[in-house]
Amino acid sequence: MATLGTSPTTYGADAGNNPRKFRITPETYTDVNTLIKTTKDEVMPDLIETYGDQGITGFLKLTGAINSGGSSDQIDWWEAGRRHKSFTYEVGNITLAGGQISVANGAADEFTANVQANDVVMDSSTGTRFIVKSGGFGTGFASAVVMVKLDGTATTAADYDASAGEWIKLGNMYAQGTNQPTAFDDSGARKYSNPFMIVKDRYEVNGSQATNIGWVNVGGGEYRWFMRGEQEARARFEDRREMMMLLGQQFDGGVASLSKDIAGSQGYFSAVEERGIQVTNANANPIDSFSEFDDIIMELDKQGAPSEYAMYVNRKQDLAIDDMLASGISTGVTAGLPGQFGAFNNSADMAVQLGFKSFTRGGYTFHKHDWKLLNDPTLLGASNYVQGAMIPLSQVTDARSGMKAPALSMYYKEANGYNREMEHWVTGSILGHTNNGDVGTDNAVFHYRSEIALCTRAANQHVMIKG
Repeated sequence: MATLGTSPTTYGADAGNNPRKFRITPETYTDVNTLIKTTKDEVMPDLIETYGDQGITGFLKLTGAINSGGSSDQIDWWEAGRRHKSFTYEVGNITLAGGQISVANGAADEFTANVQANDVVMDSSTGTRFIVKSGGFGTGFASAVVMVKLDGTATTAADYDASAGEWIKLGNMYAQGTNQPTAFDDSGARKYSNPFMIVKDRYEVNGSQATNIGWVNVGGGEYRWFMRGEQEARARFEDRREMMMLLGQQFDGGVASLSKDIAGSQGYFSAVEERGIQVTNANANPIDSFSEFDDIIMELDKQGAPSEYAMYVNRKQDLAIDDMLASGISTGVTAGLPGQFGAFNNSADMAVQLGFKSFTRGGYTFHKHDWKLLNDPTLLGASNYVQGAMIPLSQVTDARSGMKAPALSMYYKEANGYNREMEHWVTGSILGHTNNGDVGTDNAVFHYRSEIALCTRAANQHVMIKG
């Protein structure tokens, strides 16, 4: 086919005597298809989620955390103390003479302030029982506690630990006709407080971008890309809000560069580090044996833990536990005892549907679930700080009010119908908005705000698996 077209017409010239050329006819073409390109580009409208579902929220909800309103700057709660007491000691505070021992006053274990004459204690290492002969409570710290063996034989160095040990307070023993004791033990209740924290974020779009139609369906037949950006901004805000409840810390006001108005808020991991059970474990060598698991179970026994736990772990720990289970532990019945599924309406099927794998060991039922937060390489998957957590699936009783609540509770500020759990509003001069200072700009600003606090009750029953 002959080539059609005309040469461009030249009009004028510049200072360098180079002509300026203006085309008034189409460029040279060989056929009609080349000129108008009759075929449409094949563009797939579906947005490919390259990294899958990246949301990390859900941990607090699936572990039973409830949402409750609050109307103060902090949440206070009370937890009961130990009914019985034991005291550690250092051998340097002990003097052995004349078949009896004296415990120096002011010892770090506060032993001398918590026993009195006629109290009976037992050495946890040797099993030797002692009775307090004199000193202790009521005599002030100026007087040491003198003890003799309860069986009347002379005390020797073999009756207590040579370096450091523990005395368990058993009770007391009085002679006939003696007075009542002058002191009493009070397990009491300890008060804990956690301030609310304010989490904020925003997303912005201009009028031109808000009206552009693209090829990609961002959901619900919507082809405006800014809608995807706003959805991502909201989801990112929810993720960061949950991460602050997990990893937040209270601020003591000691750093001048940080605003004194920020009190901080204690997150889940900080609470467990301060008051809970910590298992230090290398990422390269996760918990993968019954003996390691049994050590945790024995510690749970010491803390009066409930019989049902949720385990949230990273993938490496998840696979290690699967291998451990495959080596011989039953996932349904262990030693003739059926597994418990109280957190899932006693339904093993419901636990499976929610992604949990359950097994029993030592009278405890554990529901294992992988934790996306610990696998994401842009979040804690890039850190060896946390490998997992074990959360009791039970209600705890408030020592002051008697009310029962889950071990984890998320509080948000509210009053008279207004709450700050998840606030969202739009300002600007487009998309039908004409408000709040942004009127003069050609944009819309999406705002997000939440004022929340996480309360970890009975943190002594929670387990943190650290790297």
